[in-house]
Amino acid sequence: MDKIRIVGGNELNGTISISGAKNAALPLMIASLLTDETLTLENVPRLRDVAQLTQILSNHGVDYSVDGKRAGEDPLKGQTLHLTAGRIVDTTAPYELVSKMRASFWVIGPLLARMHQARVSLPGGCAIGTRPVDFFIDALEAMGADIEIDKGYILASCSGGLKGAHIVFPKVSVGATHTALMAATLAQGTTILENAAREPEVSDLAHCLVGMGAKISGIGTDKLVIEGVDRLHGYRHSVIPDRIETGTYAMAVAMTGGSVLLEGAREELMESALDAIRKTGTQITQTNEGLQVTRTNGGIQPADISTEPFPGFPTDLQAQFMALMARSKGTSRITENIFENRFMHVQELARLGARIQLDGQVATVEGTDQLHGAQVMATDLRASVSLVIAGLAAEGETTVSRVYHLDRGFERLEDKLSRCGAQIERISA
Repeated sequence: MDKIRIVGGNELNGTISISGAKNAALPLMIASLLTDETLTLENVPRLRDVAQLTQILSNHGVDYSVDGKRAGEDPLKGQTLHLTAGRIVDTTAPYELVSKMRASFWVIGPLLARMHQARVSLPGGCAIGTRPVDFFIDALEAMGADIEIDKGYILASCSGGLKGAHIVFPKVSVGATHTALMAATLAQGTTILENAAREPEVSDLAHCLVGMGAKISGIGTDKLVIEGVDRLHGYRHSVIPDRIETGTYAMAVAMTGGSVLLEGAREELMESALDAIRKTGTQITQTNEGLQVTRTNGGIQPADISTEPFPGFPTDLQAQFMALMARSKGTSRITENIFENRFMHVQELARLGARIQLDGQVATVEGTDQLHGAQVMATDLRASVSLVIAGLAAEGETTVSRVYHLDRGFERLEDKLSRCGAQIERISA
């Protein structure tokens, strides 16, 4: 099993190309099930989750191809993926595939909308909270689906097709919004989604669906109105840059010092997170090429954050911000409002010398001048990268094990960081 080895203490200087957003690419790939024509996605990251979802879609009968290498192409930039669901041959998403990645559960929406039936295993994914699928089921039932749960599978059908409905989500859910939005594009009549997720990845999916012929208004707000159409067609769409990767590398620069251009990054996708990072004494400037992140003088200032649905501070950057605060000159408070079990990285950061006290969903971090390298273990995707950026600023050698979590969401992280002066390498066991 691979490990990441880091020798800390080096500033980061140079350019890091920001990959396409994993959390946008996955629902966009699933949207290919809605049409028998080809959906072409540019700037798709090369990640384990993308490869896993490609296998799941292939199981449904989706043909796919990836553009080959081009002369002068940067290997750290995204790939172009062509997906064609000309004929869906299987409406079952089996446990052995779905259990490896939670987002694959979202196929239930397009399968129901286009094929009027679906048999989908209950989902798996990172163990960071219960994340029930009640909202998904309630939304699809409101649109006329008959749903049963049998031996770990959801059996869904709608013999006459889905019907438009007025759905008010009791809690903001990105996954439920993705699923209901895709299903509604081919439903008969008008669907209204209230208290819908406003995340940029939801808007990216909506814009792609409009390009495919869907009729959607209210994009970017918490009220989406979808007028169902008879069919969708092919389209070419570029995946938005990954705001979580952007925030992670920005915090890595804040941890180590230096100046790095995050090529392709866009401030409007993550203003709350960038505001929090700026409070630590880090300069962040939008340029024509991306975001320039610089920390040259003074220590890291403490800052308090609370995770919230977009446009608030994203839960997927909470672990990284905790690592940053571990080296601040003071006390900070981090409140986790999204998931009830997302402080599993605390004990591993403590092995590096971080001083963190937990009280329910609040972590109090007492900054320290120096972290010290140690052997640590990743517990989930975002926790794994918090240990990496802590290791970049720690004295001595840090080894991060179970990095298969990291490979689910960060494309060639060690290559991108080493280009900027980090002493980091992957060790294959």
